Amino acid sequence: MTVYSGRASSLVQPVLEQFAADTGIDIKVRYGTTPGTISLLLEEGENSPADIILLQDAGALGAASKAGLLSVLPSELLQRVDEKYRSPSGDWVGVSGRSRVFAYNTDLIDPDKDLPDSVLDFVNPEWEGRLAWAPLNGSFLSFVTALRVIEGENKAREWVEGIHANDVKVFPNNISILAAVARGEVEVGLVNHYYLHRFIQEEGEDFGARNHYVSGGAGALVNVAGVGILKLSKSKDNATALADYLLSSSAQEYFAQQTTEYPLIQGVDPVGQLPPLGSLNPPDLDLGDIDDLEGTLQLLRDVGVIS
Repeated sequence: MTVYSGRASSLVQPVLEQFAADTGIDIKVRYGTTPGTISLLLEEGENSPADIILLQDAGALGAASKAGLLSVLPSELLQRVDEKYRSPSGDWVGVSGRSRVFAYNTDLIDPDKDLPDSVLDFVNPEWEGRLAWAPLNGSFLSFVTALRVIEGENKAREWVEGIHANDVKVFPNNISILAAVARGEVEVGLVNHYYLHRFIQEEGEDFGARNHYVSGGAGALVNVAGVGILKLSKSKDNATALADYLLSSSAQEYFAQQTTEYPLIQGVDPVGQLPPLGSLNPPDLDLGDIDDLEGTLQLLRDVGVIS
């Protein structure tokens, strides 16, 4: 069986190796970026050797679905996951989740008094020079794409322009943002939830940043990594077995404990004192609709955020 993975080997190789050891199924994994994996599938067409895709972003899975690349998954497998985190047409399913948060410096920010209720409010003058983002990070691009879907193109553009003009601090990724927030170099950063818990595991409870969750809107986006089986797969039974395994208790505990993401099945709890997944209030949208990455990149180019 051939797996095309848009997730890094450091995140998923251990669980794939455990599946292979448990089942005796021989797996070949091709690693790449999630956008690159989708581009490769479209380029290869009927000649692709891929049997199953494991991608870090629901928008990319939605793009594969809309291109007609994916098979419908067994209903028993789909029903293990809340409908918010799987394809309405049943051809992909999330296997782990991550929430957008405002990471804040614990000495400089009182979250109950200082932080806004919406990510849209960071365009206000009071936030000039106090906010950080990573505009080329995949999760940030998914967030902006969700913003375009939820608020419309004009409002999303106004937000990007407003943040850009507000002397936002630019970082290459979520990890560097969180480290800078903890050091007090910047007060708030737009990141995913799970990086904080990795820092706390390594540096202890004195780490100088924490997460703040908001309710509703794109700032509360819960995105998923997930799987889909290719229509042209020659190993559909093995691919289905892998999808089933990724939604088993053992694999879900791996994602909870090792990557500090949200498990998506009942009976497996997140770690790191995370709020329960069911208590979050993400925006009401089909995650597969946040697939227009190129449109988001063009928006950021137009505003001058990226070149």
